[in-house]
Amino acid sequence: MGSQTAYWLRLPQLRFLSFYLIWFISTQFVSASVIDTFKTSADVADPPALQANVPSAARLVNDGAEIRPSSTPITLQAVLDAIRVMQDEYFEIFTGAWPTAIDWTSAVMGTHVSATLSSIVTSADYSSRACAEVLAWENIVDKYFAHTSMFYFGENAFALRNQAYDDMLWVVLGWLESIKFMNLRKDTYWGPGIRKASDASWHGLQFSPLAAHRARIFYDLASNGWDTSLCQGGMNWDPRLTPYKNAITNELFVSASVAMYLYFPGDDNRSPYLTSTNSTRRSLDAYKPHNPKHLLAALNAYSWLQDSGMKNVNGLFADGFHVQGWHKFPNGTVSPGTGNCDELNSMVYTYNQGVILTANRGLWVSTGSQTYLRDGHDLVHSVIRATCWPKRTDDWCGLGRKGVLEEFCDHMGTCSQDGQTFKGIFFHHLAEFCRPLWPEEEEFMNTRIDGGLDRSAYQYHQLRCAGYGPWIKHNAQAALATRDEKGRFGMWWGRVYPDVESHHMRGSQLRPHEVDYRNAGVPKDPNSTWLLEDAKVTRVESAAITVDSLAKNEEHEKDVNERGRGRTVETQSGGLAVLRALWQWESLANGGQNSA
Repeated sequence: MGSQTAYWLRLPQLRFLSFYLIWFISTQFVSASVIDTFKTSADVADPPALQANVPSAARLVNDGAEIRPSSTPITLQAVLDAIRVMQDEYFEIFTGAWPTAIDWTSAVMGTHVSATLSSIVTSADYSSRACAEVLAWENIVDKYFAHTSMFYFGENAFALRNQAYDDMLWVVLGWLESIKFMNLRKDTYWGPGIRKASDASWHGLQFSPLAAHRARIFYDLASNGWDTSLCQGGMNWDPRLTPYKNAITNELFVSASVAMYLYFPGDDNRSPYLTSTNSTRRSLDAYKPHNPKHLLAALNAYSWLQDSGMKNVNGLFADGFHVQGWHKFPNGTVSPGTGNCDELNSMVYTYNQGVILTANRGLWVSTGSQTYLRDGHDLVHSVIRATCWPKRTDDWCGLGRKGVLEEFCDHMGTCSQDGQTFKGIFFHHLAEFCRPLWPEEEEFMNTRIDGGLDRSAYQYHQLRCAGYGPWIKHNAQAALATRDEKGRFGMWWGRVYPDVESHHMRGSQLRPHEVDYRNAGVPKDPNSTWLLEDAKVTRVESAAITVDSLAKNEEHEKDVNERGRGRTVETQSGGLAVLRALWQWESLANGGQNSA
């Protein structure tokens, strides 16, 4: 046993993780969480017993789970409650992961946590706070940053290297989001004055090289999906299937490329995949920040996507293209067919309308061109119209009804693990599109773009974003209505609780040329345009809803969100994302002055 222990401690990653876990667990004895319910302002008053134990200048609330400052605004309370439930219910500290999530949805969960941390840091004003309140905020931030740090070791990175290109790109965006938070944290509370006085920097920056390395590795791997032999360009979705150039993989590639240009801090770790031979051939500039190759990749991919014909007549992105006549023969030879993207799967998903919004913002920051902002706003308007807003009709309008965003699968309770993640992705990227510029982004635009930041254009962009607030609030209220007694969000926000039975609402129906493969799985017909003859589609099949899950539907007539997969970490992330978008909008409406 002694020799085994000594060997275990010699493993660097395990040794580091063990020491980090010991530190983290010890801090949890003084840790707390925020709220269990979406309280009204009358509920915010401190319990009398607690008031007697803290100074009047440092009013805190203890709900039995965590400690928070009593001045926390209502919507921010709801954000904190949503992330607390997501992490306490679904995150496992022992493994550093969300055990019920699959690989790509885990990457998305990490993205949501990092983005929420950024929202908290930009909201907590320490300048006029008593020490106890500052410590309460610090405790919340430290708790969830510890979770994202553990996830570096808990993420199934080896398996993800062999999955579809979109899976890899979710990883890239997730770790760049973590880097963005670390830099924001450093700049917000560890500015030059503090660093000069203490000769130190924020401890969390020690994780930045790890996040940067993983982002770089997965970006390099995913870039292999760019293909000019068919359709004059575009990213393929999955190398194990027939060529399918879909919206999500291309949107992710644009967003990841421009994010690498803007936020990647560099990576001096040359492993893995580089031998001594080819490492000398590759320019060291490839691993430095603000690599123009990343921006060029984003510009080219964005141009291809805009010209691909993937948008429908309603201004929404359909899912993707196959190539008519493409065929791979048993001997390995390939007939390219027409060589063009000419078989459109016109299925519309919410997340296909979201990820590109991050690219729109990033390309504007990188180039100063307002075209990217206009494209983004046009898409947001198309999404809002597709929910029937401002009408409150039961009719299906393409992406919802009654002004509430929906997936096609919501009404029937047939959403897969993939589908349950989509609305949260949309609202995350909508929030990113409308996020106010951080100081380092303003500095970047003023120093790297001819003429610098066009402040009038920026203010007009923020004004248009502020106009989305009523719709965002409407969706947040609909999402809040789906929570159960544990505070867990449901999938279908479009049902009015508790008065309307689901069978009284008109269902949505698939039209010709719409294949809902994200929820029903890839068609298994060997004559379909999807499968190679020797394809093994384990990942996509596992995402499909099962017959056993459908059988549960009749058992949950009173709570439609217990049908199918029920409430999951993925549905919780959707509630968290829409609430975070609402909190950001309220800050915009107050001139950016919302703070806790």
